[in-house]
Amino acid sequence: MSFSLPELPYSHDALAPYMSRETLEYHHDKHHLAYVNNGNNLLKGSGLEGKSLEEIVKGSFGKNAGLFNNAGQHYNHLHFWSWMKPNGGGTKLPGRLEKKINEDLGGFEKFKTDFIAAGVGQFGSGWCWLSVKGGKLEISKTPNGESPLVHGGATPILGCDVWEHSYYIDYRNRRPDYLKAFVENLVNWDYVDQLFSKA
Repeated sequence: MSFSLPELPYSHDALAPYMSRETLEYHHDKHHLAYVNNGNNLLKGSGLEGKSLEEIVKGSFGKNAGLFNNAGQHYNHLHFWSWMKPNGGGTKLPGRLEKKINEDLGGFEKFKTDFIAAGVGQFGSGWCWLSVKGGKLEISKTPNGESPLVHGGATPILGCDVWEHSYYIDYRNRRPDYLKAFVENLVNWDYVDQLFSKA
């Protein structure tokens, strides 16, 4: 399987003012494209050609750092673009997902506080996550291109990129403001629910 850059599911200016056209032009058109190109080059001769993206991510973790970094970020970003939508966010969640957040994470407001705190608390580059593990929802954070996929068999259903290229043009060093804007105005809860249904 070779990697390819997906089209954004919305126009480059559709997420403004929470994420600008300039951020998406750099983040999607340049950074994600670099992960795709580097990943394709590193996949050759790796022994993982022809595998699914998830298999490549898991198979290269801890064994082939270059391939993992690029495949991992490609996997994360494929979902990241779909985890956002114009007029997203808000507190109206699909019923089953809302019930599970209430059961496992103490309600939406506590989820929001803890998810933002995970992103703020990730030192340097990385991601914060909402995942399903052993039938339960959990919040976590990972460095660089790692994800719950390579940590104890969890399935990520929502992630936010806290690499500086994700927010620095729009928020400078105000990572907490970016994370708040992400949860309140950008999250595509229908896509999160789709992943939750399959997890």
